[in-house]
Amino acid sequence: MSKKLIEMKIAGKDVSFSPNVTAYNKYINEITMGNKVSPAHNFLVRIVTPETKEALTELLERPGAALQIVGKVLDEYTPELEITVKN
Repeated sequence: MSKKLIEMKIAGKDVSFSPNVTAYNKYINEITMGNKVSPAHNFLVRIVTPETKEALTELLERPGAALQIVGKVLDEYTPELEITVKN
């Protein structure tokens, strides 16, 4: 999958992300039943562009922000696959 720049305006702040397969896989592997916030936070920090990192850091201080933001990033990054089960 090619690199994709995802640009967002979040609570009035411009933030850009450059997700990649390695960071995505690490995020998925870190998620556990009892730990979803830290992996989301870490994933976002790994993929934020350097010029918008300060804005992201401020946003991540808000309760629930990491999960809301990661949800939008993943909506844009992960492809919708058509899957059919053949019998």
